[in-house]
Amino acid sequence: MQQEVTAGRPLRIVVGSAGITPEGWIQTDIEFLDLLKPSDWERFFRPNSIDAILAEHVWEHLTPDNGARAAAVCFTYLKPGGYLRLAVPDGFNPDPAYLNWVRPGGNGPGADDHKVLYDHESLVALLTAAGFAVELLEHFDRTGKFHHRDWAPADGMIHRSRRFDERNQGGRLAYTSLMVDARKPAARTA
Repeated sequence: MQQEVTAGRPLRIVVGSAGITPEGWIQTDIEFLDLLKPSDWERFFRPNSIDAILAEHVWEHLTPDNGARAAAVCFTYLKPGGYLRLAVPDGFNPDPAYLNWVRPGGNGPGADDHKVLYDHESLVALLTAAGFAVELLEHFDRTGKFHHRDWAPADGMIHRSRRFDERNQGGRLAYTSLMVDARKPAARTA
């Protein structure tokens, strides 16, 4: 990890950043912080210490079992009330060309390493099993209808999204992601 943690500022990290570092976020990649190695997390963080984790197009590179393990690790290290903003290719996207681009073994960049194609139902199930409360931000439903709610880029910028992917021109959604905020429930007071 290349940035320092500054006292008094929220602790926000990007996993699988691929060199993209939003302002106020700490960039990480697998060489320093492997989602599946608790020892990596223990070296840098205490449980319940991270305000936010951002993962854009990372979970599809994990098997479903490893995706569940990674969600559990994130849950452990997030503060109560903290969140994981996660974006993956959308398995309910109705465009066959998009699905061929992003499916495991598909013809898009990186798809040769994709292990799973999530839809909002399977991703929400995985995250709720880890203990998260999940809010859908962008997704297609089973009928191919696109749903979205406003979200703030400052809370975790997702480039492959309805508003920010430059392939989306003239009202046409050429490339979007299934995008969620998975929040660790706040601590209860007595």
